[in-house]
Amino acid sequence: MASDDTLTSIRTRFACRAFSDRPVPPEVLRTIAEAGLAAPSAINRQPWRIIAISRPDVLATWDHAGLATLRSIDPAGYERVQSRGGTLLYHSPAVIVVAQERLDSPYPPAMDVGIVASHITLAARSLGVDSVIAAMPGFALAGAEGPALRTLLGIPDGFDFGISILLGYAQEPGQPHPPDPAKVIEVA
Repeated sequence: MASDDTLTSIRTRFACRAFSDRPVPPEVLRTIAEAGLAAPSAINRQPWRIIAISRPDVLATWDHAGLATLRSIDPAGYERVQSRGGTLLYHSPAVIVVAQERLDSPYPPAMDVGIVASHITLAARSLGVDSVIAAMPGFALAGAEGPALRTLLGIPDGFDFGISILLGYAQEPGQPHPPDPAKVIEVA
């Protein structure tokens, strides 16, 4: 049985898109990152690397590169981002990248990466840290600055950007999306 704390974390987590400038303490960021290590994976291959980033200069470089690339490959998407604050990282003070190993395997690492992201976001919520799972920051790696950015972000050779989890403290409390019980199908 899940504890009340676990269910509270699940029910109260929301997608934060407006972070305050309050930093995530290093020990809290490390605890959140390590929660991802507990995620299961197909045949226990653990085809990921978990990269915790809290250096403001790295985050600013990444955000700038991502916006430039998004503008060139998806102008409408770029305009949408501009209308929502003009940043891919929502001014988050910390980001965890889950890099996925390039595998020639019937077990796709993307599913395992998603499970890691879920562990990370729920651990964050349980520690009072807000989050949003974001794929769009990965656009930065498709642009001209991609190779240098891979190095800056610490993505190892043989791995690709899988997903990012933006972390911090919300400027204002948010609400989770309302669950729709009709989406549960029971076969008893």
